[in-house]
Amino acid sequence: MLGQIKHSLGNNLINIQGWSTSRKILIIESDDWGTIRMPNVRTRNHLISKYPQQTWSTTYDRVDNLANATDLSTLFEVLLRYSDKNGRPPVITANTIVGNPDFEKIKASHYSQYFFEPFTETLKRYSSHVGTIDLWKEGIRNKVFHPQLHGREHLNVYKWMAALQNGNASIREALDYGTWLGLLPDGQRLDVAFDYGQPDDLPFILNALDDAAAVFEQLFGFKSTSYIAPSYTWNDAIEAKMKEIGVETIQSGLFQMLPSVELPKRKRRHYIGQDNKRGQVYLMRNLHFEPTLAPDDDWVDKCMYGINRIFRWHKPVILSTHRLNYIGNLDEKNRTNSLHLLKALLDRITRKYPDIEFMTSDELGGLIRKS
Repeated sequence: MLGQIKHSLGNNLINIQGWSTSRKILIIESDDWGTIRMPNVRTRNHLISKYPQQTWSTTYDRVDNLANATDLSTLFEVLLRYSDKNGRPPVITANTIVGNPDFEKIKASHYSQYFFEPFTETLKRYSSHVGTIDLWKEGIRNKVFHPQLHGREHLNVYKWMAALQNGNASIREALDYGTWLGLLPDGQRLDVAFDYGQPDDLPFILNALDDAAAVFEQLFGFKSTSYIAPSYTWNDAIEAKMKEIGVETIQSGLFQMLPSVELPKRKRRHYIGQDNKRGQVYLMRNLHFEPTLAPDDDWVDKCMYGINRIFRWHKPVILSTHRLNYIGNLDEKNRTNSLHLLKALLDRITRKYPDIEFMTSDELGGLIRKS
């Protein structure tokens, strides 16, 4: 009972501070679009079996993969069933990793150099993903899929390249299969792209952000004015570079994690509408819809309870739901289950709140800055 009281109190406290509105606004932020994870079932089964301590066998490494045409079309079909008070459908702010390691070039260099390729080139390597980028464009046209920038790669290149150069057998074997494992043998996460430990590592990260912005604009024809750092990890120097590449709205979790170089390592709290010295506005995710990560939870009831609470505090709902929930080409039941729950959630939202308004993260950031 005491734990439930503390949990309820915490959920209310995070919505007290910050920008308020009487409007019923719902943002759906979804990370990881574009990044490679597990290429196919055969590779997954082999790597998880051989390296169980280095894979997230219950979540990302089991089901997450580049979205194929079926993944996208079935997601868009659900979204297009609903509309808000303005006739607008729910829209996914699709936070996109625009590049992946070019595994063949890296291996050809004997692991001495790092190369990346746009994720559209990665898609071409899979016969099951041919034509997928056309679905991206269709989702953008139908205003249910709105790409924003998540980074050049969702990979800590320094740690990964060091493991390759040191002859780590598991990391090299994963590269041979066209992927990277989730963890190093010592348990360090490889997906925290900006967790650097030496000041000399920073220029590489800043250059990667320049690359990411350029590739994003080349692929989609517009600049990304919002950004979410991989694994919510960044510092002030990275934030300044965000400003340089045109980012005015910083998406965030409840906490900003600081890179290891910022010893003693700590985290910072943000709130919706908070601004920094550069005039950038922070958004804070205040609700989660992650059926794949916790399949036994009642996600529809839990989210409706959270939405009711957030609207009572006159805050926008910023819902986090990662790509892995909607990927079915490694496990079709994963996609089917998540879409069933998403449909039920959107049905209840639009019935209970006929005045709901669906927006993207960059639109909400712009609204906050204007007001």
